[in-house]
Amino acid sequence: MNYIKRDLESKILTLSAEYSCILITGPRQVGKTTVLKQLMTDDREYVTLDDLEERKLAKTDPAMFLQVHNLPIFIDEVQYAPELFSYIKIAIDNGAAPGAFWLTGSQAFKLMELAQESLAGRVAILHMTSLSQHEIYGSGDTQPFSIDLAQLKIRRKTNAPADMKEIYERIWNGSMPGLASGRFSDRDVFYNSYLQTYIERDVSELIERVDKIMFADFVRAAACRSGQMLNIHDIAMDVGVSDDTAKRWLAVLERSGVIFYLRPYSNNLLKRTVKTPKMYFFDTGLVAYLTRYSSPEILANGAINGAILENYVVSEISKTYFNNAKECLMWYFRDKDSNEIDMVMESDGELHPIEIKRSVNPPSELISAFSVLDKGSVPRGKGAIICMRPELSAVNADNVIVPVWLI
Repeated sequence: MNYIKRDLESKILTLSAEYSCILITGPRQVGKTTVLKQLMTDDREYVTLDDLEERKLAKTDPAMFLQVHNLPIFIDEVQYAPELFSYIKIAIDNGAAPGAFWLTGSQAFKLMELAQESLAGRVAILHMTSLSQHEIYGSGDTQPFSIDLAQLKIRRKTNAPADMKEIYERIWNGSMPGLASGRFSDRDVFYNSYLQTYIERDVSELIERVDKIMFADFVRAAACRSGQMLNIHDIAMDVGVSDDTAKRWLAVLERSGVIFYLRPYSNNLLKRTVKTPKMYFFDTGLVAYLTRYSSPEILANGAINGAILENYVVSEISKTYFNNAKECLMWYFRDKDSNEIDMVMESDGELHPIEIKRSVNPPSELISAFSVLDKGSVPRGKGAIICMRPELSAVNADNVIVPVWLI
């Protein structure tokens, strides 16, 4: 098994030298424990609350738990003992050194709520996703994705080129460290086990008396619609649950970091925009597994080839921001006249429209939809077409053509 260096490592070490407590959230099996074990020194004690005895002590007598274990400490799966947070706050207020507490947990929303309640101003919160394509295939350091031409030229030195065939292999293989590192070789067995473990341990805690078989069918129904505008009723109908149940179950998938949304962009000058978000999975390998595509070649020619490519691009762009501990303002645009832009990023007071296309030679007319943003109150900046073109190019001075591998 090969350890895959994470882009978040330098940020973890920098913040650990400044904050007494670091909290890393993220879905199950994305490598939170592995990266911190790789970075920790011999003087740091490791405790996992998967250990039921340790969990019991942390819940029933958190003060004693922190007396029994020495600082600096790494507490894994800390969401199982929220009682610890108040006592960690006391330790920090009493002068705990920078880096005294490293915490991880796989229920991001719950942990962020707990941390913001008990450790506001005392904790640095980082979110880890599954691996990015730069982490798996690239080299060196990288910055958040930008359509700035100078930044894109720099990315050519750190990202690994790939043609359409290779891109769909990346999409189909997915981005879970257990597979990418070579620890597990059977992809189908891995994803089946991953899904069952996720439902048994995370979903069962968040949804009382959940029907586990039905929930697995629900995740599959959602995967069939990745990269598309969310239609809760259609997903509910596929599984045989109510719309309210489907809405609650989608919230669980979002809270546990399996899916995320792009909200529609609008402002007070763009009144005819739609209100429905688009849904994406962080790991396209899970989508390909759930939708029963048995090879990258079949996926590349299948019914969802465009939607899963869009899912891949949007999730990869998101990862470049998470991996640099930065927030990215991202939306999509669609109005009631069917004008649509796949993605809109905002930075430095400008909107940057992006089209995502499977084509090697996308028509330049694609950028014509970008002008609809000119009606809004935020100025439009440079735009991009992200596609299967092998090299960086441009439509004109204001719109670049970006290969998918360059994200």
